[in-house]
Amino acid sequence: MDLRIFTEPQQGASYDDLLRIAQATERLGFDAFFRSDHYLRMGDDPAAGLPGPTDAWTTLAGLARETERIRLGTLVSSVTYRHPGVLAIQVAQVDAMSGGRVELGLGTGWFEEEHRAYGIPFPSKRFGLLEEQLEVITGLWGTPIGETYSFEGEHYTLDNSPALPKPVQHPMPVIVGGSGPTRTPKIAARFATEFNVPFAEFADVPARFRAVREACERIGRNPDELVYSAAFVAAVGADDVELDRRAAAIGREPAELREHGLAGSPAQVVDRIGALREDGVERLYLQILDIHDLDHLELIAAEVATQLD
Repeated sequence: MDLRIFTEPQQGASYDDLLRIAQATERLGFDAFFRSDHYLRMGDDPAAGLPGPTDAWTTLAGLARETERIRLGTLVSSVTYRHPGVLAIQVAQVDAMSGGRVELGLGTGWFEEEHRAYGIPFPSKRFGLLEEQLEVITGLWGTPIGETYSFEGEHYTLDNSPALPKPVQHPMPVIVGGSGPTRTPKIAARFATEFNVPFAEFADVPARFRAVREACERIGRNPDELVYSAAFVAAVGADDVELDRRAAAIGREPAELREHGLAGSPAQVVDRIGALREDGVERLYLQILDIHDLDHLELIAAEVATQLD
């Protein structure tokens, strides 16, 4: 079971904050460091969220040069932020800067308020954007060197692109996720190397995976070509006092975290991960909301990760 650390920097983090937790992620043996791609803090406290947002791909470019082993990526970038041609160049460049350790998570976006705050258009219908962006990005990366790539869709048109630069990795890992019952599985089956279920009820995970597997079979793709992953908030405590402290630090209730996240004692979290494995989860993203609590990562690495095969 791959364990990946997943952060929410829009809640308040500098690049140096992210560097510290990314380097701790690497030192402690976790598989990857991922971050969300948002430009506005979520919540009602106007004084929080300092020093302000950091750009996801700028951050990952820096981390690519300051880490050596861990994989790096977004969960997920929004199609509303970047033209697919530009994003394809950015991701390929960061992949080269990292020596082939980058993964692209791409989604439709949902946080309308941040778009208004920074003047980013937020169309009401975005699945078409996602489908075309995935087609363009994978098409650019997959075009042989020396050939050109053209595309004409409803939202994007590319004419004789040299389709450069290429990522180091081939194929480049692409993550698609979500809860949609029909369109999301179809898109994942066509373009993804990984399908992610974010913050679902535990009982719903098998059905989400089953929908993607069925969508793969309908187009003649082997469902086992994809990695099946899930993301949950993590709050682990050596005892109830420590768990209560960690829950309070992120504004959550211990009982709610136990019900919906990977929370409790190390043994309880190991048991929960075992159940998720039986439901088909091959990779877990641990959402760490208090990025300054590196002791939390130490505990998970020592008492949870070591108990997993």
